[in-house]
Amino acid sequence: MDDFSVFESSFDDCLSNLRKVLERCREKNLTLNWEKCHFMIKKGIVLGHIIFQDGIEVGKAKTEPIVNLPLPTCVKDVWSFLGHAGFYRHFINDFSKTAKPLFNLLAKDVSFHFSKECHEAFSKLKEALTSAPVLHSPIWGESFELMCGASDYAVGVVLGQHIDRKPQVIYYVSHTLNDAQLNYTVTEKEFLAMIFDFEKLRPYLIGSHVIVYTDDSAVKHLLSKKDAKPRLVRWILLLQEFDYEIKDKKSSENLVADHLSRILYDRESKSSVSKCFPDEQLYVVHPDPWYADIVNYLVTGKIPEG
Repeated sequence: MDDFSVFESSFDDCLSNLRKVLERCREKNLTLNWEKCHFMIKKGIVLGHIIFQDGIEVGKAKTEPIVNLPLPTCVKDVWSFLGHAGFYRHFINDFSKTAKPLFNLLAKDVSFHFSKECHEAFSKLKEALTSAPVLHSPIWGESFELMCGASDYAVGVVLGQHIDRKPQVIYYVSHTLNDAQLNYTVTEKEFLAMIFDFEKLRPYLIGSHVIVYTDDSAVKHLLSKKDAKPRLVRWILLLQEFDYEIKDKKSSENLVADHLSRILYDRESKSSVSKCFPDEQLYVVHPDPWYADIVNYLVTGKIPEG
């Protein structure tokens, strides 16, 4: 067991439920980490959603790849972004009108100039992709969908569900490959995108039916390969606890995951080691734990000086 939340509509009922949970933990010899326990809070994060009295808000981690999306620097970047936004155009009011400045950049014999109008259109579409109704909280009991994509340097995935026959987003995930993963084959990178998602989004996917869309049909072959590498064997074993099926999807139809996998991050700036310390002074050292004075008082009955 990892995390659990206790809640009710009234204070007394919440105390009653909390008592039942703590008694069960004591009965089953479960140990709780006191520093990670929070009681009587008015706001908390559950599976990336911020829960509070007025309702539910989306946590920043769920939309970080889109919020931090860099401005397009070429026509190819604009094509990729518009393909992603266009996939959810039925949720975006006046999509064609909003995206018109970006579509103008795709015309023939037009020099690439990302104007102020383009910047405003880009910001509006980003905001639409990271808010309702495109972004939706999960509906438990329904199948989840994973759209996976991989490029030479990153993997991208979108967790979603079909609600009223329309695809909606629950979580955006993008991950830059490390030096070892850069040497994987194309099919192994597609498989890695799938494995990364199941590990990252396990709280959503465990116990639910999952449909995985990938544009590399060879992934199915890796799952049934007998003389697989130890790395692939570990991946296959990890998938055993999930109920999933893999479906092929053309690259032209898998635009959302393809876009996330092609976001270029500055790998050198992340991996470089700073040669200086931001704080060169040591301000304070606590040789004893914070509860030392309390324990000493309980043992000796004397209040510590000061």
